[in-house]
Amino acid sequence: MRSISVLILILIFGTSAFAQSGRRKGPVATPAATPEATPSPKPTVSATLLVTTEKGQDYRCTDDGTLAHLLDPPSVNGLSEKEVDVKAEITAIPEPPYTPEARRIGVQGLVVLRLLLLADGKLDRIRVVKVVPFGLTENAILAACEVKFKPAMKGGKPVAQWAKLEIPFLLAHSSIFGP
Repeated sequence: MRSISVLILILIFGTSAFAQSGRRKGPVATPAATPEATPSPKPTVSATLLVTTEKGQDYRCTDDGTLAHLLDPPSVNGLSEKEVDVKAEITAIPEPPYTPEARRIGVQGLVVLRLLLLADGKLDRIRVVKVVPFGLTENAILAACEVKFKPAMKGGKPVAQWAKLEIPFLLAHSSIFGP
């Protein structure tokens, strides 16, 4: 019986000795980041894109990093892969970043685009074939704007060709710290 009363006294005095007084410190101020100390991240869809993409629509990359929704038919008729002697070869595709919303929700998928690759080595337009929501299609289009390629050849001359581009978005390949 005596050991139980000693144990109770230890618990009573121990909890009061180690308990907080109830006073709290004020909020800790975080130092403001200087512009030159933090590198500016690559702009994402929410910062630069003014157009929401739709399946079956054509878009063109602009000089200011946004997209233009095209309503007119292609001014240059591109050939299909079957109509050319040497197919256009895409040599470099930048990896598009995940949007924070898509990463938080866990969206994954495959964006399918058709690119009209001109004979002079420029990209004319991008047609959306398959979309993935939460800004991932828009990020894929912005990445497609920076595609490098060798033009298709027919009869020994460069020609315009439609090419299919598939861009996968997999959470396993993304990072919380970057694209």
